[in-house]
Amino acid sequence: MGFRYLYVLLLCLFSEGLLRGVHGGFACNWGTRATHPLPPTIVVKLLKDNGFSKVKLFEADPGALEALGNSGIQNVSNYISKYGVDIRYIAVGNEPFLKTYKDTFLKTTFPALQNIQAALIKAGLGRQVKVTVPLNADVYQTDTGLPSGGNFRSDIHSFVLSIIKFLSDNGGALTINIYPFLSLQADPDFPKEYAFFDNGAKPVVDGSISYTNVLDANFDTCIAALEKNGFPSLPVIVGEIGWPTDGDPNANVEDARRFNQGLLGRIVAGQGTPKRSTPPDIYIFGLIDEDAKSVQPGNFERHWGVFNYDGSLKYFLDMGNGKAMVAAKGVQYLARQWCIMSPTASTSDPNLAGSINYACSYADCTSLGYGSSCGMLDARSNASYAFNMYYQTKDQRKDACQFSNLSITTNVDPSPTSSGQNTTCRFEIMIDLSKHQKAPRRPPSSVAAGLSEHSSQTVVMALLVLVLLSTLII
Repeated sequence: MGFRYLYVLLLCLFSEGLLRGVHGGFACNWGTRATHPLPPTIVVKLLKDNGFSKVKLFEADPGALEALGNSGIQNVSNYISKYGVDIRYIAVGNEPFLKTYKDTFLKTTFPALQNIQAALIKAGLGRQVKVTVPLNADVYQTDTGLPSGGNFRSDIHSFVLSIIKFLSDNGGALTINIYPFLSLQADPDFPKEYAFFDNGAKPVVDGSISYTNVLDANFDTCIAALEKNGFPSLPVIVGEIGWPTDGDPNANVEDARRFNQGLLGRIVAGQGTPKRSTPPDIYIFGLIDEDAKSVQPGNFERHWGVFNYDGSLKYFLDMGNGKAMVAAKGVQYLARQWCIMSPTASTSDPNLAGSINYACSYADCTSLGYGSSCGMLDARSNASYAFNMYYQTKDQRKDACQFSNLSITTNVDPSPTSSGQNTTCRFEIMIDLSKHQKAPRRPPSSVAAGLSEHSSQTVVMALLVLVLLSTLII
């Protein structure tokens, strides 16, 4: 999803632990916008256990980068000099030409891309490290309603072509984000079956080609646009694609499992699209739920993960070769206790509404929305859910379960067990971050510390940071 800032995107590759078999491993997006993030070392083990050989990071989280470095994964940071980790791609911005952004990033994205490429060349890494710009699929369109009519939007045509030519000249790749779920959200008449991969939709016939799903049609619309403008062979990466499990009636476990299972099946089979038989790199969005993400696009934004926030399984997925997806191991939790509405409190208490609003202002209550996993709770359970999310977010502090004499703590799990929609409603217990904390590392005694090896890589990291900061203040 788009962010309102430019950033250095990290495309990382595992050098060991690849899934063996008919494909070279899966790829995913690892976001870290969480109040109680899963420890990075556990995440890296989770990736390996499930055959993920590539991962994309959205920010230079030190813990994530160190864990990836120790695992032989490419990344962009000062950790590259210490761990000798390679770099694969650097991207500037994320969906900078979204229609909703208007002209905000038109004049900054291309100069930032040029500056970063120049820094890579100066450091002697121009061949090793490639650049890209992740674009939303709304940068191209078709006037005919068919993929073959694809072209880039007229209002940004020259800007996009400048970037594409630059990527082509420097051996880079175009990255596009494709979201069938958002297509469904945006258009009430969108044929839902067309979002999935099991041939349940009426085909869209484009000459000799029949399209039965959005991914193929959308991707080939981009390819047609590239072909029309003289770049028929430019590599294209699918940077984000997935389906959320909560926060909206269309965001549910059943549809998410169906979508992601179909997507994984394509990856395992090495399936391309009608216009490009070679399969592109596809980065599933996302790995883990993020309870601190912005919900401006919708409450579903915090529920894209194929795993829950703690790495536990949301649903069964066949990862190929008869191997099922497995949960994270070694996660340490806070005490087995919850904050709920007191049995002696009344739902007519004048302080109740304000207490719920306060709790949900500082904790994630997106599962309480209409059509969401906990949307059918009664008034008392609704309050209990809000109180508990605040209590857990605040690490179960004693004063975090004091809502105007409306709440108490309990050792009995209040998660609903009745049949129906509520079966996926969970009253969480958060990760105990104190049990996963590591002793702080001693910083280098001088700026020059550690520069005797991989000095060019260290220089380029410093340059990239400077480039990033300069683009932000243009």
